[in-house]
Amino acid sequence: MNEEKFRMLRERLLESLEEYREIGDQEIYRRIDELLLDDSVEHYMRLAERYALRKELFNSIRRLDILQELLEDDTITEIMVNGTDGIFIERGGRLTRWEKRFGSAEKLQDIAQQIVGRCNRIVNESVPIVDARLEHGERVNIVMPPVALNGPVITIRRFPNRAIRMEQLIHWGSIPAEVASLLRLLVCARYNIFISGGTGSGKTTFLNALSDFIPKDERIITIEDNAELQIQGVTNLVRLEARNANTEGKLAITIRDLIRASLRMRPDRILIGEIRGAEAIDLLQALNTGHDGSLSTGHANTPQDMLSRIETMALMDFDMPLAAIRRQIASGIDLIVHLGRLRDKTRKVLQILEILGYDPQLGEIRTQVLYEFVEEGVDACGKVCGRLVAREALRRREKLERAGLQL
Repeated sequence: MNEEKFRMLRERLLESLEEYREIGDQEIYRRIDELLLDDSVEHYMRLAERYALRKELFNSIRRLDILQELLEDDTITEIMVNGTDGIFIERGGRLTRWEKRFGSAEKLQDIAQQIVGRCNRIVNESVPIVDARLEHGERVNIVMPPVALNGPVITIRRFPNRAIRMEQLIHWGSIPAEVASLLRLLVCARYNIFISGGTGSGKTTFLNALSDFIPKDERIITIEDNAELQIQGVTNLVRLEARNANTEGKLAITIRDLIRASLRMRPDRILIGEIRGAEAIDLLQALNTGHDGSLSTGHANTPQDMLSRIETMALMDFDMPLAAIRRQIASGIDLIVHLGRLRDKTRKVLQILEILGYDPQLGEIRTQVLYEFVEEGVDACGKVCGRLVAREALRRREKLERAGLQL
């Protein structure tokens, strides 16, 4: 069906629904069926075509229009709408262009407003960039004109309906079973673990998998910009989400605010979705004041780069000597697990770095590599072959001993 005919049907449907303030999905479907029966031009349509049109009309009213079809496809991990120029999807780690696209910028703007409206957020010319999430937890970033030159840009990161557990990561070859067993012990012994990696390397997924090792009788507080973590089986769970400022630039609730508030909530563990700025200093202070066993993530190319980034972020809004910051990092963070995405699009643990302490003579943080991914070639299907090789044995075992655990 052409765009003009579909738009005419949609307008007639909206007119028939104007008298209702609230209406259920079944009633909308009933009105659509009546509309299609009354439309004599469409009597020649096959049943499959009529059903597809029925669903498309419903999605344009109650869901996210043509994007709904992609959201219902569990094989798609990312949806990228480049204005009216086209829609790209990521499936199996590879980008392809979708055959459908939005016919007008106005229609795309309606979808953007619908998304942010459900999250009590605003996007317009004054606030052209916003982060939001959909009802099932999908992360959404929206950039509107005049910043976006080719029309509204919507990027949707999809997560599995069920949290991926460590057993699944082992099955996929992301991490060996023996290394996962080591991490299980370290999480139980309340080691502070930081997960680093680039965009799309699977940091949030790995954080979810690690959190599954936390004893189920502990009190966990999660802190995120957009709620994405899927903590399983924990009854004493508090989920906190940051809030953007209103149109007057006031009433924002930042990650820093939430970290400070969480310390008064008697947490056993604090899980922070991602550290991006000055909240790094608040995290370090929490780790150094008795809140062991905490987990967080951050963007970096290597574990060493992650340490440098934490230093930089901690100094953003805090006038403190660099040596003091490094001491805080060395005493607060026990382990950095670095993830990466290989050229065959697989995600793997590439390195595990142990923080040994601060060297006052050199003025540097001492580290050692526990495990490192070594590439061993490429198979006939183009898949990268390799293994996570043990380099050094864990040296800081005080927490293991206090927990009564042994390697």
